[in-house]
Amino acid sequence: MTPRNNELLFCALGGSGEIGMNVTLYGTAGKWLMVDCGVTFADAGYPGIDLILPDLQFIEERRDDLVGIVLTHGHEDHIGALPYLAEELGVPLYATAFTAGLIRGKLEEEGLTDQVKLRVIGTGKRFDLGPFGVTFVPMSHSIPEANALTIETAAGSVFHTGDWKLDPSPVIGKPSTPEQLTAIGDKGIDVLVCDSTNVFNAERSGSESSVREGLLEVVGQAKGRVLVTTFASNAARLHTLGQVAKQTGRTVCVTGRSLDRILRVARATGYLTDFPETVDPETAMRLPANRVLIVATGGQGEPRAALARVAEGTHPISLKAGDTVVFSSKQIPGNEVAIGRIQNILAGRGVEMITERQAHVHVSGHPGRPELADMYRWIRPSVLVPVHGEMRHLQEQARFGKAEGIAETVVQTDGDLLRLLPGPVAKIGNATVGRLVLDGDIILPSDGATINERRRIAVNGQVSVAVAVRDGRLLGRPEVRVQGVPVEEDRAAFVADAGDAAAAAVKGGKRNTDRLREDIRLAVRRTATRWTGKKPIVDVMLIEV
Repeated sequence: MTPRNNELLFCALGGSGEIGMNVTLYGTAGKWLMVDCGVTFADAGYPGIDLILPDLQFIEERRDDLVGIVLTHGHEDHIGALPYLAEELGVPLYATAFTAGLIRGKLEEEGLTDQVKLRVIGTGKRFDLGPFGVTFVPMSHSIPEANALTIETAAGSVFHTGDWKLDPSPVIGKPSTPEQLTAIGDKGIDVLVCDSTNVFNAERSGSESSVREGLLEVVGQAKGRVLVTTFASNAARLHTLGQVAKQTGRTVCVTGRSLDRILRVARATGYLTDFPETVDPETAMRLPANRVLIVATGGQGEPRAALARVAEGTHPISLKAGDTVVFSSKQIPGNEVAIGRIQNILAGRGVEMITERQAHVHVSGHPGRPELADMYRWIRPSVLVPVHGEMRHLQEQARFGKAEGIAETVVQTDGDLLRLLPGPVAKIGNATVGRLVLDGDIILPSDGATINERRRIAVNGQVSVAVAVRDGRLLGRPEVRVQGVPVEEDRAAFVADAGDAAAAAVKGGKRNTDRLREDIRLAVRRTATRWTGKKPIVDVMLIEV
């Protein structure tokens, strides 16, 4: 597992075979380089959990050989795990100014400013980390300062795209031109490691500037309040909304902590300097309804985000019939139910809703097939390694790349340790991979005892039984408490029956404490199964007097 001088190794610890939680390792000459360190977001399979982190055991065991962590851009699926995992790795972070500003805020919140070194690298600048020569290559995406990376080693070179698209008329930033990307290909790139998110899209993603007309039309026609929800990190969309507000004579109200953070960092790094002055929600509600434009977080149905609280009536902003909500973002797969719930609440109030299906109010930040083909033609790699996608995305890009003339395409998944160079590409081992969850302030394994127990409680409910005994004889009546067991109006009868079962278990004869506790547990669970068909968690408190 130690990379040799004449080889370049590759291993994804996250982001291959899944969307999000991107972590990539490159190894050569006895050293490792990490690219990105992101999170993904929990679903109903993780009760009580918001964030899922990558398991970095493989590189933690080799931290003495890790030279640094390079961050391609500031999206949570690329930087979100840093406040929880970077200190343990003990190496510097490298990012351009905007991304560094977002990371700095995260480190400050966790009190890690002095513990984790953060180094700002100029866009387009080359720097050396051990045996790796790294250059940030500016690209278009839905956040400022998205970068690809050229990674040069004695064994060969890689072009790591990060998240990207092609935008002929970007609203923010100056992405690399086709000529500049062609020049990188002219120098010789052996391996292209490429974003697969939109590989099934037959059309180009489109320019951010094209969204302005669609939003201007929708907002211009609205009679009441307009609330636009978008990804907080989409600073280009914020710029567009600021311009739309000016043109339609509306005052901007921005609501959502992550939006405030993006605005603050963007202004501090030279972006959104002409964004209009904003008002707070209370002031916005005092303005004439047709003179306010609200920008809010929560377009993916997040329960604690601003839009959800507006829908539920727990936010200072309120909407009624005649108002409009514009979903200026793509619906991420898996969020359909959460988004639909909010839309149904708003629809019940007579609020009109506009999505990308009704109007041109969003463009993607990832490349469609024509853009992928352009990149292949400019970079001209010998090998294509698709990343950033589920298995269907990775397989499809491998097929597409092969059809477009790339000699070798490689489908890998998290934990596959590949020798990229010298070729042909070969799998040489497996790295430990997995998921960790952030539960409150504690990091736990996603399949450990705590989360598995919580899942069982969520599915089957829980019963607590308190039993007092003396010398193996029952004292009084067992006390039973029930949570989440489907007995409803029969609860009292069930509790009595469960208490009888616990008492009968005690009367079965004198046993040691552990055996008696287990007999009571099984007796109560059998009773619950007979009543409900479910097997709840049964906790027994045995009091020996």
